[in-house]
Amino acid sequence: MAKTQKTEPQERVTMSSLERLNLRVASMINHPIAQDQMWVTIHKLETDGEREWGEVMGAIAEVDGIEMIFNDEDCSVTLKWEAPSEEDPRVQLRDEFEAVEEAAPF
Repeated sequence: MAKTQKTEPQERVTMSSLERLNLRVASMINHPIAQDQMWVTIHKLETDGEREWGEVMGAIAEVDGIEMIFNDEDCSVTLKWEAPSEEDPRVQLRDEFEAVEEAAPF
């Protein structure tokens, strides 16, 4: 007879409202369309607390090269940025990885 394994119920890990907001904002900024157009509008949802919203917006405001436009009508924020210049080390780093293309050895 086969033994039945008792599995302990896994503890459910819940995200804080700040973590959820951070994740939502990051995914909107990193979305391919936002990256192509170099702007995105983030709407404050009813579930976003004032403290969390202020903390995330404060963190974004500290980033160099991002313009923040607060839209009072709908409680949203439009973020705009420019493409990095060729002299930017992050661009050069990315180019190094793209330049290393080798034929498959088989």
